[in-house]
This record gives sequence, C-alpha cells and structure tokens, in this order.
Amino acid sequence: MGTQVAPDGDFFFNIRTKMVEHGRKSPWEHLMGPYDTREEAERALEIAQARTANWDKDQVEWDQEDAHPDTP
Repeated sequence: MGTQVAPDGDFFFNIRTKMVEHGRKSPWEHLMGPYDTREEAERALEIAQARTANWDKDQVEWDQEDAHPDTP
C-alpha cells in the first residue's frame, strides 16, 4: 500500500503504536480520527473517554425518561 498524501489538519492517533500520524499511513482498524490538529490527535484517548462518559450519562437520562414518560 502506498503512502497517502495528507491535507493539512488530517491527523490520526494510532492505537497500536500510540503515535500521531499526519495522513492515514496505517490500517483503519489501528486509527482514531481524523483530527484537525496534532494536539487533538495526541489527546484522542482522552477525547474518546470524555465522549463515552457523556454518552453514558445521556443514556441514563434517556432510560429514566422512557421509564417515566408522563413526567415533565
């Protein structure tokens, strides 16, 4: 597979190597992103953890609303 040219802001975090890549150089199953900046890609795991926590919180709220649909 040849190296792909990356536009500016096309950064990925490789979960296998724990390195940031500019452009997609590794298989998709090893990458998180794309991110606009190298700094965002470096924080990929932190960003994913925060998003997961928010989704989990939202799920609990939705489940509570479903359990009590008549409550305002």
